[in-house]
Amino acid sequence: MAAQNSAGIQTLLDAEREAQKIVQTDRTKRIKDAKTEAQKEIEDYKKQKEEEFRKFEAEVNTLFVPRVVDYDAKRQAGYADIISFSLQHSSGNQKAENDANKDAEAQLLEIKKSGKEKGNKVVEDLIKTVLDVNPQVPEKLAKKA
Repeated sequence: MAAQNSAGIQTLLDAEREAQKIVQTDRTKRIKDAKTEAQKEIEDYKKQKEEEFRKFEAEVNTLFVPRVVDYDAKRQAGYADIISFSLQHSSGNQKAENDANKDAEAQLLEIKKSGKEKGNKVVEDLIKTVLDVNPQVPEKLAKKA
């Protein structure tokens, strides 16, 4: 009977070792898959950022556009340079900036209007609160007394 129990225990231990090997193999596989997927996401993100950088670079390069000027007019005026560089603003950025300025102006006007309408009331309430002292005993102290 003891030999039979020992054989049963040994079988269980062998089965447990096999299960641990299977779990470890699956765990290793999942870690490798996660690492591969993370690497792929990193590459995709890197490609996206590189594309954004290329677009930004192209936009910046178009900001400084050489403009050929009338050579005769420059020579008559005594200027030596033939090409002048003009800074062109990106229309998207300029539009966003203009929209932001309009929104800020609208909010400032609203704040000023509100200040004119309610300013006196706020000052009166502040003065009243500061000058009208209404002392009250805290509840904890009132219970002790």
